[in-house]
Amino acid sequence: HDALPIYTQTNYAVFDGVLIASLAQQRHYGLYEIAKRAFDFTAAVILMLLGLPVWILLAVLIRLDSKGPVFFHQTRVGLGGRLFRLYKFRTMNQDAPKFALHPTDTGDPRITRVGIWLRKSSFDELPQLINVLKGEMSLVGPRPEMPFIVEGYEARHRERLKVIPGLTGLWQLSADRRYLIHENIQYDLYYIRNRSFFFDLAILLHTVVFAMQGI
Repeated sequence: HDALPIYTQTNYAVFDGVLIASLAQQRHYGLYEIAKRAFDFTAAVILMLLGLPVWILLAVLIRLDSKGPVFFHQTRVGLGGRLFRLYKFRTMNQDAPKFALHPTDTGDPRITRVGIWLRKSSFDELPQLINVLKGEMSLVGPRPEMPFIVEGYEARHRERLKVIPGLTGLWQLSADRRYLIHENIQYDLYYIRNRSFFFDLAILLHTVVFAMQGI
């Protein structure tokens, strides 16, 4: 009989009421990274082409609702600490501070009327498909944070910089998504240690379900 692989550690985590177990063994991420990049690029192209009418409609609504550009961009920290420009549909007033902590509720006076709906639906994140095409982001991974937050990172927080940041991840699917990302580092660390192509697919499918439920 063929020998079974020897596992050195069993990790457990509960996400949104679901117990996830991972038998840890030595991992080789080369093939996974290639497949992940190919999937990201292909999916981003398809989603952008299919969603073009939605992008046009959202652009019109944003311009009619408030003064300012359609897109909002902000410097974020990516793989290895490299800086890149992250894109979103603008959801706040033009004079809102560009580098500040995100609003914690829809009653924040910085948020526009259309912006409230964009945030609830997560449609404001759609332009980040551009970042995915450029290879600066992935569909799944830790959310990229602003430089002033990363400057205050401890060693365990910097583990997040070892992988490409993503549009969605375990933190976004958890009950702790109401709090700051770096205060709930356990979700990103679990993902980084157990990431795989099928794990990414599971997160994407769960994200779609969340979006359809308006969560």
